[in-house]
Amino acid sequence: MKTIFSGIQPSGSVTLGNYIGALKQFVDLQDEYNCYFCIVDQHAITVPQDRLALRKNIRSLAALYLAVGLDPEKVTLFIQSEVPAHAQAGWMLQCVSYIGELERMTQFKDKSHGKEAVSAGLLTYPPLMAADILLYNTDLVPVGEDQKQHLELTRDLAERFNKKYNDVLTIPEVRIPKVGARIMSLVDPTKKMSKSDANQKAFITLLDDPKQIEKKIKSAVTDSEGIVKYDKENKPGISNLLSIYSILTNESIEQIEAKYEGKGYGDFKTDVAEVVVNALKPIQDKYYQLMESDELDQILDKGAEKANAVASRTLKKMENAMGLGRKRK
Repeated sequence: MKTIFSGIQPSGSVTLGNYIGALKQFVDLQDEYNCYFCIVDQHAITVPQDRLALRKNIRSLAALYLAVGLDPEKVTLFIQSEVPAHAQAGWMLQCVSYIGELERMTQFKDKSHGKEAVSAGLLTYPPLMAADILLYNTDLVPVGEDQKQHLELTRDLAERFNKKYNDVLTIPEVRIPKVGARIMSLVDPTKKMSKSDANQKAFITLLDDPKQIEKKIKSAVTDSEGIVKYDKENKPGISNLLSIYSILTNESIEQIEAKYEGKGYGDFKTDVAEVVVNALKPIQDKYYQLMESDELDQILDKGAEKANAVASRTLKKMENAMGLGRKRK
């Protein structure tokens, strides 16, 4: 089986958009690929973090990964900082990176814009991201449009390393999620749903309770036409709600449109809220069960052990290729 790697930062709540755009698809991938899913806590500290909140978010994200349906017998789930090879290989790849190409990264420009000072880690984290991927001989990396530039750099660094030292790194391919998996803000349906949105009504988190979900869906921006119809350009709000309904129920957009013909937005929004609540309930039940048990830590211990074994082998090949340490057999 081909290998897939994906990392998510433990920086707050996971949204319905994250679930539909990434986590839900990961569940399907686990039967077809050798999957490594990593909680990239070392990336999180490129910007200031509250120590206790970060530690809580790390464990919470791990529980959500499992609660959405990932099977620890099929996938390797682990925490980045518990596999030292990531930081070691990250440094080695920094040494084959150029300052100019790191400064051209769009996310660095965005996150550093207007700041009096930024950490060196914010500039150099793309080589660490490259290390995350390359340590596992990754064939495919599922990413959104916002990460494509980083994947191109990962490929460039791998090719540069192989050419300069030895042919030890697998060149990964980009895997773009299926069309239609982009969930938009409930307040501004022309923007992607984001957990960093200042308006709490703009997104639904996987841990929102039924009343919060109902309130957010009912206040979602729509239009004055009153017709439940998919038209992304002219009716972005209703189209977004139709996408959510369709993806969570596996009903086609056409079936849903026919169901609400002659009905108003009130009935439609009530039902969308019910669909979301029903979809998230089993996830929430499993999440709280995991958070209160020892099972979660046992799974993460096992994941770290497996990840360490694989990553250490690649790291040794990289060190030998660069001439670091003593020669190993």
